[in-house]
Amino acid sequence: MEKKITQPWMKGLFISLVLIALSIVFQITDLSQNKSLQWVQFVLIIGAIIWACMSYGKDMEGNVTFGNVFAHGFKATAAMTVIFIVYTYISIKFLFPEMIDKSLEQARVEMEKNNNLSESDINNGIEMTKKFFLPFAIGGILLAFAFIGAIGSLIGAAVTKKNPQTPFEQ
Repeated sequence: MEKKITQPWMKGLFISLVLIALSIVFQITDLSQNKSLQWVQFVLIIGAIIWACMSYGKDMEGNVTFGNVFAHGFKATAAMTVIFIVYTYISIKFLFPEMIDKSLEQARVEMEKNNNLSESDINNGIEMTKKFFLPFAIGGILLAFAFIGAIGSLIGAAVTKKNPQTPFEQ
């Protein structure tokens, strides 16, 4: 009987559910604006992608190449990204609509620290950000997760045990 391989989209689903649970906890405890916790999320993603790659190598009994493992990890990243983007849309529109106001308030505080900006510049920046908040959020997630997923996939492909067999050896 052939061993069943866990598909990358299933691993991406699992990783995204963990990230969604973490995000909900951050929102409920009002820690979503904490920059250091965002780094924890990125480290978690890298670790999870490395796990996905190593799990794939183990399921395949080492009969993989660097490219196979990297592709598996990046497919898991793609699935995770799509699911998290859908969650982000739902959370901004329905679950936590106050997230926009909190983010804009923090942006205003950061802009006010910059003495080179006038009050009208700050107001214009806040209005533009408010208007395009959702596209900025989705674009940011897409770019950040793709970059972090690529790093995790590279590390995972590098550390996964490989013992590929050629068709002639089989």
